[in-house]
Amino acid sequence: MDALKGIGEIGIGSRLKRLSEYMMKETQVVYDTLNIDFDPYLFPTFKIIIHKKEVTNTEINKSLKTSQPATTQAINKLEKKGLIVLTPHPKDKRKKIISLSDKGEALIDHIKPLWKSIEHTIKEYTTITSDSLIEHINTLEKKFDKESFSNSIMNHYKMNNKTQLEIIDFKKSYSPYFYDLNIEWLKTFFYVEPYDEEVLSKPEKYIVDKGGHIFFAKMNDEIVGTVALMPLNDNNTFELTKMAVSPTYRGHKIGQQLMKKCIDFAKENQFNKLLLYSNSILENAIYIYKKYGFVEIPLEKDSPYKRSDIKMEYKGL
Repeated sequence: MDALKGIGEIGIGSRLKRLSEYMMKETQVVYDTLNIDFDPYLFPTFKIIIHKKEVTNTEINKSLKTSQPATTQAINKLEKKGLIVLTPHPKDKRKKIISLSDKGEALIDHIKPLWKSIEHTIKEYTTITSDSLIEHINTLEKKFDKESFSNSIMNHYKMNNKTQLEIIDFKKSYSPYFYDLNIEWLKTFFYVEPYDEEVLSKPEKYIVDKGGHIFFAKMNDEIVGTVALMPLNDNNTFELTKMAVSPTYRGHKIGQQLMKKCIDFAKENQFNKLLLYSNSILENAIYIYKKYGFVEIPLEKDSPYKRSDIKMEYKGL
């Protein structure tokens, strides 16, 4: 038996709190499933910042009618996630102007379709005819028992947002993506070596102009991954290298799509050899390389990467 239901109207505050916590938890499940680094509790504050463009802590507090500590906490969390920037107020140095960061702007395009699905699902669940609020809550909870809030959101999202992944060729305007995606990956898993910095900052000089190729993964008009085929000194031998996927899109097999593109390209253009360098700590990556036909071969002593302890060759050419 549900004890809160038995209390009746006097327990309505607790019932509403429980509903709120359930919906927040289920919404977080959806964000996590889609690899979106966001907290549903931050939504009201983030939405105000999106709408106002530039706003102060006090203005957010007045708009949402929440406590000052709660507003400050939300702002601190958004800043920690890198979604907003705080700059000194031009007239009052005690205040800060809050606006979206580049990361925050990028998140909006990615998250808006999901917000539409959340809003649609809430309307669907709460369009109820009842004679009292407590009866409304009873019916709503029955709906949640029948199908979880997170499942309903995901079903609507999948039906209305079929992602289109394209693997496209290099353009000079894409050079910053090549650099940024790879630097982020290196800093996350290893460190940036001087050789990395040199090649990544000059992809045309070290890869394209030497007969190499760079590909990008584009999803819904956003560049989310990249990989390169870099020519080596040996005749018609290429290195599959500089593969990186945006952290927001990891787990969607985009890296495998990029690798498959490189393998298909190597076959079509009759490469003699296709090599790659990796590290044994990347167990999942090594497993995928082997799955696609790469085998381990001896690593030369003068390997171009200090972090590499594995060299592999594709045997399907």
